[in-house]
Amino acid sequence: MSLRKPPLRPVVWHPPRRPRGPVPGAAPAGLPPVRRLPLGAAGPEDVRWDAVSGRLLTGVADGRILSVDPAGGGPPRTLAATGGRPLGLWPLPDGRLLVCDAARGLLRLDPASGRTEPLLGADGDPLWVCSNAVVAPDGAVYVSDASARFPLEHWMGDLLEHSGTGRLLRYEPGAARPEVVLDGLQFANGVAVTGDGSSVVVAESGAYRLTRLWLTGPRSGRREVFADDLPGFPDNLSTGPDGLVWVALAGPREPALDLLHRSPPLLRRAVWALPSGLLPDPRPVVRLLALDAAGRVVRDLRRPSPGFRMVTSVCAHAGRLYLGSLVESAVGVVELP
Repeated sequence: MSLRKPPLRPVVWHPPRRPRGPVPGAAPAGLPPVRRLPLGAAGPEDVRWDAVSGRLLTGVADGRILSVDPAGGGPPRTLAATGGRPLGLWPLPDGRLLVCDAARGLLRLDPASGRTEPLLGADGDPLWVCSNAVVAPDGAVYVSDASARFPLEHWMGDLLEHSGTGRLLRYEPGAARPEVVLDGLQFANGVAVTGDGSSVVVAESGAYRLTRLWLTGPRSGRREVFADDLPGFPDNLSTGPDGLVWVALAGPREPALDLLHRSPPLLRRAVWALPSGLLPDPRPVVRLLALDAAGRVVRDLRRPSPGFRMVTSVCAHAGRLYLGSLVESAVGVVELP
């Protein structure tokens, strides 16, 4: 990955109004304290429940894929090292695992041998920042490609620029090339299939929005807004056992960023020219939303100053929520209210 910042080419944008208070239609609820499952490594960006092993799976910043005891009964077990930066994960029914690696593309991991097999992103396949993947009921893999302008370490540049180069790709296993099914996405991030299997949903972190692509029925192939005007930056998505689509908000909306988007592009270029250490981090608030298949928010859970920062994923299992983070060195666990 390049350490040099790409030049910023700002696009003027007028963000939707910033929501205040709970999301309309959802009863707000506080989250209990976050319990930590230490990993000894930083950045468990995505957390998934693996039904085959009965353990949690996550990828960390040093390139390893870890298997974690959800009860915290022992140290995590290393399944493999990708040689890149693993982000989204998707357990397969045969025990193998799809791994979205920001540097290497879409990989398939065999935990028994520790071997990884490249599927997309090598030999000229069009993947820039492989972010998340999900398998639809028909076996097709839907993969989000976050940005064609900014590598992962400069993700904030994509949010500042707002040029919309993210995409959602459909990949048939064994096919020579993937198909671009959605483009123009604002930092394409988490991907989930609705509980009824009718559509795939992708998070647009840079637009505070979730976008739906219908897979079945009379609207098949149609693109539409699933949820808009969210109170923060939607990151990874997951579908719970009850069919709800869970959304981790990596941080709340920032008034200063919205103001920059409405301002002349020169101001954003000046901010981007600052050293990365001077750019603000997201405020430490855990906020999680759950939506039904119609895109209605039915749960709005939050905890201010939780001692667990920048929650980038949420996975619901057996009455608990497991949380991932781009910056923490542990997986978070909270009892589902």
